[in-house]
Amino acid sequence: MELEKMSNLGPVLAGRLRQAGIPDGETLQAVGSEAAFLHLRAQDPTVCFHMLTAIEGAVEGVRKTQLSPARRAELRTFFDSLK
Repeated sequence: MELEKMSNLGPVLAGRLRQAGIPDGETLQAVGSEAAFLHLRAQDPTVCFHMLTAIEGAVEGVRKTQLSPARRAELRTFFDSLK
């Protein structure tokens, strides 16, 4: 599946994922949101929490605002651990 056809992924974020070595939706789902985010962060250390939630929403097939509070908290803990 094309990255742009996934929830939350516009052309900019999809392009950044491709540059980070994630060419399509199948690869993104196989890698998972945390690992994909680490790939992005290796290229740009200023990537934000909102990108992480957008990627997770794409993996789950939902809008990032529909992520469960528990999953959002897990992602926040992961993101904060990178500082």
